[in-house]
Amino acid sequence: MSMNSAAMGRVTLRLLCALALFSIAACSNIDRKHGYVPLDEELDQIVVGVDTVDTVAELVGRPTTSGILSDSGWYYVESKFRAYGIRERKEIDRQVVAISFDEAGVVENIERFGLEQGKVIAISRRVTESNIKGITFVRQLFGSIGNFAADQFVN
Repeated sequence: MSMNSAAMGRVTLRLLCALALFSIAACSNIDRKHGYVPLDEELDQIVVGVDTVDTVAELVGRPTTSGILSDSGWYYVESKFRAYGIRERKEIDRQVVAISFDEAGVVENIERFGLEQGKVIAISRRVTESNIKGITFVRQLFGSIGNFAADQFVN
């Protein structure tokens, strides 16, 4: 049993349409977010010099990262990755919110950092003094951009 030319033309047209749709879908970008950073509205509820570790935990939650040398600060990190089709994912944005505490556990600094043309910049800052304790840790977080793949976070 053979197909006539009109039926073959319809099958060919359907295959070409399916191939075109698949090609368009394969070229679309896929964005993914990893981590959590509190919104500005949530951070505005924290009063520098008044709130403590416990009240910050109630307002915005506990972070996955805290100070390395001592428990002097909390770091909320969020990264955005983009992939086109089958290409490797690339990090396109990273935000870090650093909340520093004094020895008594009272909020000392609240800072938000981002990337601007590959450099770490302070987007917003509320501090009780000019000394920025956690800046080297934040620079290390941003310095690791491109040195890992998103699939390393997935088991």
